[in-house]
Order: sequence, then structure tokens, then C-alpha cells
Amino acid sequence: MDAQVLTLEPKELSISIKEADIGILYVIQHELLKESKVDFAGVIVKHPLTDEIWMKINTSTKPLGEIKKATDSAIKTSEEYKKLFNSKIKVN
Repeated sequence: MDAQVLTLEPKELSISIKEADIGILYVIQHELLKESKVDFAGVIVKHPLTDEIWMKINTSTKPLGEIKKATDSAIKTSEEYKKLFNSKIKVN
């Protein structure tokens, strides 16, 4: 996975992510939108034939800080799901 900042302004961030799973970015988007400080968080596939996804965030605070918090929250949630699934599934 490769990420590049396209634009960074005091309240807006646009990034390009290559070789990523859009599902993961949807989880981060969901975490961003749970925050009252985030006005907009969008994820799109730039073009179906490219392996590039764009994410844009508008916030009333620092966008890099918000995306870090959202990513940390997504990681914590996925770890909780992993523990839950592993406790319910027995491997022979």
C-alpha cells in the first residue's frame, strides 16, 4: 500500500492510496464520520482500471489528527472482533 497527500490545508485533507482494499478505507471513513468534528469524509475509486483510491476529509480541526484517531479506533475495533471470533471458533 502506498499513500500520498494530494492536498493538505488547515481543515481539509485529500490523499491518494494505491494498492489498498477500499473496504478498509470504508471502515476508517465510518470512524471519521462518528466524530462531530468531521464535516465530510469521502472515499472513491479514482477509476475502475487503476488501483488508486482517493479519500477526502473536511473537519473543524486538524485533518491529519482526525484520520490518525479514526485509524487507531478502527484497529482497536478489528482487534476486538478478532478476539471475539477466535473465542467462538475452535480450530482442529
